[in-house]
Amino acid sequence: MNTTILSVDRLSKFFVLNRTFLGNAAATVKAVDTVSFSIFPGETLGLVGETGCGKSTLARTIAGLYSPTEGKVLFKGQNIHCDHGKETNMLFKRQIQMIFQDPYSSLNPRMTIHDIIEEPLNIHKLAKGKEKEARISSLLLQVGLNPEYGSRFPHECSGGQRQRVGIARALAVSPELIVCDEPISALDVSIQAQIINLLEQLQTELRLTYLFIAHDLSMVRHISTRVAVMYLGSLVELASTEELYSHPLHPYTQALLSAIPIPDPAIESHRKRILLPGDIPSPLDPPSGCKFHSRCHYAMPICQKSPPELTATDLNHYTACHLVK
Repeated sequence: MNTTILSVDRLSKFFVLNRTFLGNAAATVKAVDTVSFSIFPGETLGLVGETGCGKSTLARTIAGLYSPTEGKVLFKGQNIHCDHGKETNMLFKRQIQMIFQDPYSSLNPRMTIHDIIEEPLNIHKLAKGKEKEARISSLLLQVGLNPEYGSRFPHECSGGQRQRVGIARALAVSPELIVCDEPISALDVSIQAQIINLLEQLQTELRLTYLFIAHDLSMVRHISTRVAVMYLGSLVELASTEELYSHPLHPYTQALLSAIPIPDPAIESHRKRILLPGDIPSPLDPPSGCKFHSRCHYAMPICQKSPPELTATDLNHYTACHLVK
């Protein structure tokens, strides 16, 4: 894989909570802070981190729902947040689609399943008449639903069925990249496996590329080609899945992976978990230097002064830590 389908270049997204009388920012949340990475065609990049670290904000900025404060999101070399003209801008919206975390709140309760899937086809003028009806039926079958479900409303479907509808809506415009923002976290465990299998099947059939965000580290390991670890708005480690899970270098990654349960009671009872002191600092006032130094067991004086850059420590293994050289 020599070319990238998506490149995120020093992307930042800040939210102003309060302003002074003169209109200057008095309180700013640094949800995403100088993040850079690339995604290759056909792969699944997993993105993990604690709640509130900025994963969903990053996903929504990549999908074009938020405008970046700084930095760029390049899709096949073109900045998706620049005004390229109506046709090109609409093409970007087609090529990058999103599957949301809550399959109920992300679907319009006043629209039938048929109308929900039909809407993107109408917006992008992709099909008419019988061709459109055939496309909607085909999409429902593709995600494992009977076309008769088209006459139902979202509240008449189970959580898993609603998430399948969300997937069908994302597929309607034939995207190349799908941002999956915790698509299984609101589902029962038995349904989670079905949705993951469906996503893998669709990726093979349609040659899709995924940015997959989740809390379940075991599921991320199963589906991802590479994994990026995020802490307080910044990336701290990025590597191939097996490399990261077998040789984590950043202290935060080591702590995260130590929390993964092992189904063997004999092994689990003798495992040593890495407990991090304190709580996650507020993104309103992040620590100076390395953002993780206030919770790190190995913090050095330089960690409080200089923020580490995400640099290659080995072939395709990147870490932002002064300890690792």
